[in-house]
Amino acid sequence: MKNEKDIRILRELAARVAEIAAKDVQEERCKMWRAHNAFERVRPPVVIRGGYEDELVEPELICEDLFFRGHEARLRSKILQDSFDDDFIIEPWLTLRARCVLPPDGLWGVSATVKRAERHGLAYHVYAALESYDDMKKMKVPSHVIDEAATAEDAERLHGAVGDIIAIHVDRGPEWKGWNADISTNLGYLRGHEQMLYDMMDNPSELHALVSFMRDGILKAQREAEAAGDWTLGEHENQSVAYEKSLADPAPGAESVTRRELWGFFSAQEFASVSPELHEEFLLRYQMPIMENFGLTAYGCCEDLTNKIDMLRKIKNLRRISVTPFADAKRCAGQIRGDYICSYRPNPNIMAVEFDAEAIGKLLRADMGEFAANGCFVDICLKDVSTVGGDVGRLVKFAELARSIAEEYEAR
Repeated sequence: MKNEKDIRILRELAARVAEIAAKDVQEERCKMWRAHNAFERVRPPVVIRGGYEDELVEPELICEDLFFRGHEARLRSKILQDSFDDDFIIEPWLTLRARCVLPPDGLWGVSATVKRAERHGLAYHVYAALESYDDMKKMKVPSHVIDEAATAEDAERLHGAVGDIIAIHVDRGPEWKGWNADISTNLGYLRGHEQMLYDMMDNPSELHALVSFMRDGILKAQREAEAAGDWTLGEHENQSVAYEKSLADPAPGAESVTRRELWGFFSAQEFASVSPELHEEFLLRYQMPIMENFGLTAYGCCEDLTNKIDMLRKIKNLRRISVTPFADAKRCAGQIRGDYICSYRPNPNIMAVEFDAEAIGKLLRADMGEFAANGCFVDICLKDVSTVGGDVGRLVKFAELARSIAEEYEAR
């Protein structure tokens, strides 16, 4: 039988994930996150989120078929996550992305050229898609269209392989969501990061026209997906754990919901060096009509938002703000107080060298002390861990240490 070996591997992994997802601790974590994200005092949750897959997951992959190999990676990632013993919830389903129909040259009908560094594969240079604003005429207005035949074929293959062991969730949401809906991410590819900064001074009207086009296109695609019933509870996104008492829990299945019933995630990494005034003028005012369609919003990935907290208060449904390694934790804590959830993100570089419990503990206690002094609701999120030097034990030790410090925080 074709792919018999791959399917056997997937079935073994799916059975392990189903067993992990059925542990009582998963529901305990759900309760904690529902309360935490709803501003109830619980022990600050601790999560470890990705970045290490190339080092810890990719070498373990065995499946030869690329379709099955991708799902093997997802299953192995869930199993690895469980080994950390953090507060991440291992959900009892496997997600299959629907096949969205896109323009030949990408989301916006034009494509950037990305050249990766030969010696350091994580570094790359972007050659912008729009060399001049005259190229905007080549851009395409987004439309939410799913290739139903191809999606059904994929679903049949995955169901046939593991559907009797673990639930399969088909994500039919629009391609213009998450990173593709925050404007900032794709703006960097369309115009180039450096040129975008020059445009704020040299070509402000053209830049406004571009981000207006993007805002309207994203809203159009998201409305079309909603009208088609293609948003479901599997499409929550908050770059953390999307449980909260006023919103229904994440769940697999095809039952449609509106964006008002979902978390939305937005960021502005390309605007990290931009002043609050220009950030608001050229990005936030265009993001807000998109964000406010969601029930709750999380804002920020790796960018420093220390000087932009007041600006973010204009987002009516804002619930979570990232406090990154580049931010001033003390100043952020003093501004955020108990008004939003602080997604505190210690520097992942601490995982690149031999685990130093004393140094890491000192860092976490100092920053968590600032959050405690200001009455903040905070969780600890270690993310973008590019390397642990091949030692997964560092992540296990981090989770244990961070949880003990979180328990000290709860006791205050």
